[in-house]
Amino acid sequence: MRRLHHLPLSPFSRKVRLVLAEKRIEVELVEEKPWERRMEFLLMNPAARVPVLQIDGLTLSDSTAICEYLEETVPDPALLPKRAADRAEARRLAHWFDDKFHHEVTVNLLYERVTKKLKKTGYPESARIREGTSNIKYHLDYLDWLCDQRRWLAGDHMTIADFAAAAHLSCLDYVDDVDWNRSDNVKDWYARIKSRPAFRPILADMVPGMPPPVHYADLDF
Repeated sequence: MRRLHHLPLSPFSRKVRLVLAEKRIEVELVEEKPWERRMEFLLMNPAARVPVLQIDGLTLSDSTAICEYLEETVPDPALLPKRAADRAEARRLAHWFDDKFHHEVTVNLLYERVTKKLKKTGYPESARIREGTSNIKYHLDYLDWLCDQRRWLAGDHMTIADFAAAAHLSCLDYVDDVDWNRSDNVKDWYARIKSRPAFRPILADMVPGMPPPVHYADLDF
């Protein structure tokens, strides 16, 4: 049994889904609303967070730990470089998006606009929306610099860093919170990621009552 408990607009779930698809590992997707705190789910992950992957007789949680497990057990295609220094850079950037970008942008925009509505816990706070809207400009400019210096975010090859960044941006793009006109470099990089077969199931995700913008699933924007 290979089963991924996920939430469609969770960037951490999307990162794992991208890795699974890139490595051609088929899994059954089970949508989980972690705030409901189902006992069966809590027994799998007491932290009550998605994603949770059931594979090889194991139950794995935390997107970084899951991706590391998949990289070690299914090494082809590789999503971490061969050189230790390059692996460190890929991991650094993946952590940048899962930590710094997440707290400065994703929490303030996606969670305010979408998660609160799904959880029925109130309306978006305008101050947090303004903060997220301001913060994303800095991050897009950093992405622009990375794309200008390198073929992919961490170097010459696509890595987990690209998937971590694309997972967060794709969720924000669903609610039209990414200014793709700010950087041609970033737009071109995302178009390359978005065009990969691994990305297509993610672009088909729909949240009831919340349709994405027209360009969301357009591979050419």
